[in-house]
Amino acid sequence: MTSIEPLFQQARAALRDQNPELARDLCEQARALDPDDPRLILVHGFALRRCGDYPAAEPLLRRVLEADPQLEPAHHELALALRGLGRLSAARKSLERAVELRPDFAAAWRDLYEVCAAEGDDPAAAEAYRQMLRQKGLDPLLQKALDLVSAGRLGVAEGICREYLKRRPHDVDAIRLFAEIGIALGVLDEAIALLERCLDLAPDFHIARANYVTALARHQEFARALAENAKLRAKQPDQLTHQVQYAAVLAMAGRFQEAHERYEEVLKTVPDNAGILTSYGHALRYGGRGDDAAAAYRRAIASDPGAGEAYWSLANLKTVSFDDATVAAMRREYDAIDRPGPNQYHLAFALGKAHEDRGDYTASFQAYNEGNSIKRAFSAYDPKDTGERVDAMIAHCHSDLLNVAGHPSDAPIFILGLPRAGSTLLEQILASHSEVEATAELPFIGRIASDLSGRRKRSEENLYPRVLQDLSADERVALGQQYLDRAASYRTDKPRFIDKLPNNWLHIGLIKTILPNATIIDARRHPMAACFANFKQLFARGQEFTYGLDEIGDYYADYLRLMAHWHEVFPGGVLTVQYEEVVQDLESQVHSLLDHCGLNFEEACLRYYEQDRAVRTASSEQVRQPIYRDALALWEHYRAHLEPLETLLRAKGVSW
Repeated sequence: MTSIEPLFQQARAALRDQNPELARDLCEQARALDPDDPRLILVHGFALRRCGDYPAAEPLLRRVLEADPQLEPAHHELALALRGLGRLSAARKSLERAVELRPDFAAAWRDLYEVCAAEGDDPAAAEAYRQMLRQKGLDPLLQKALDLVSAGRLGVAEGICREYLKRRPHDVDAIRLFAEIGIALGVLDEAIALLERCLDLAPDFHIARANYVTALARHQEFARALAENAKLRAKQPDQLTHQVQYAAVLAMAGRFQEAHERYEEVLKTVPDNAGILTSYGHALRYGGRGDDAAAAYRRAIASDPGAGEAYWSLANLKTVSFDDATVAAMRREYDAIDRPGPNQYHLAFALGKAHEDRGDYTASFQAYNEGNSIKRAFSAYDPKDTGERVDAMIAHCHSDLLNVAGHPSDAPIFILGLPRAGSTLLEQILASHSEVEATAELPFIGRIASDLSGRRKRSEENLYPRVLQDLSADERVALGQQYLDRAASYRTDKPRFIDKLPNNWLHIGLIKTILPNATIIDARRHPMAACFANFKQLFARGQEFTYGLDEIGDYYADYLRLMAHWHEVFPGGVLTVQYEEVVQDLESQVHSLLDHCGLNFEEACLRYYEQDRAVRTASSEQVRQPIYRDALALWEHYRAHLEPLETLLRAKGVSW
């Protein structure tokens, strides 16, 4: 022992002095004398990992943990070796074990953030980063804000951050946290401004810059988002999170071929990560490569049999049926989850679709209902808010809004209504016309409404929609031009374009005020069919009203109530297109649709399924086929389970 002791001590000192190569060489000398000394195995494993020799480090670190499973630094080092080997899921488990053993392990929390971010698990990444912040000895007020964010009480946390920053306006951690809350709440303009201020104060705050990229991308400012991501990749070229974010933003921007190439590069390093494979599958799907998307989702499931999002994504293609073995595997994974979360509700929705495809509608409804209940627990949606917004529109938006001229452009065609009501089919039909192009579900009308509200805090008075009455002609024209300018980056040279954001039904008064010549189409579907279609759909983001039958019923009734008002105050200004009528008589409905848009008939609109373009909604596969009738009366199979919804709708005066 005395002969190896000096070598062991020198190796430890070399590690402390950031000289892992020397530590490695000393350990090799010492282990030639005693290969099984646990101290030497530990230091040798640490040194090899820090030299970047991950294949050699892994078995040594595993030997250490077999002897002492409670040694949290060894779990951390093993995780870093696994990350270096591209085995992110295994690295995540080791990091989770490290912080379980030592909750104040700031470095492990930081690395857990990086792994979760690379996997695309943004909520887990954000929580890991908050846990890391907690180890910095924060001001008690900021600590309270962190706790509230973790508990999902974002509104209260927002107020605390706002007050805290009045006292400490240069605290970059607080600014970044405030921006994170803004991103979660969808207050993207303020979040972007906060992150710009944060980066002015701390240009090398890379996590803040990554948040900035996220905010810009969700704000659909893709060029700026990509430029900021390029800065991260230049500063940290080996950081996988930046490469994954690059691919994700390219996909969000509709640059699918580039996104596919970037994901494929990432997968050369990390070939078997379920999160990255699932994100790759999304990019393939919306880029029109449905079969390749299915293959990516299956690879994700093979790499992680509990990958709930991959199962749901495969089910959501609407072209895949699960065999008995896969359904049984999903059920086992679902039953094994002991804490509600994304994996569980994704699996529940996938099971709902699997049972639906088999005609077992009772089991299907039970699974959909469980998935909705779990997802609803993560939502702060309040049905009263929608009702109050509709009340305000009815109170303040009347035909006199047309007494003052707005922007004269007739370029926009708004397709709106409830999700899952046939809007993608209408978009595909119109986008087949030589004068029309599809863009996306553009958020710009909602942002103009938010700007007009005058609110920067929830407690402040909301001036919208009352303020519409006070806009001058010049202000209306300017707002119309603002919308057109923001939409311009999605357009080519075609004279007309489609904005397919369903939620714009709330803002028809605003649209008519600033763009009176815009075309507005209301995509409508049988009330029970529309409501059930939303109940069985798990949305990637937004549409929080869909996770309960009561919430859906209230929302649908409010939607009908406001649409009746718009038809009354803008007679002839909105065309209602019934999905069932399009399916039953495509040609006459296409003629009606084109007439309303002021477009000449073109035969290509009847062959809409031949249109080769990216489609980024749950109907992406169906609209690449001729008329799809399968879902017309699907809800009737569930009628016994939907009686509460039917009763609610009829009580609110909805008839069919």
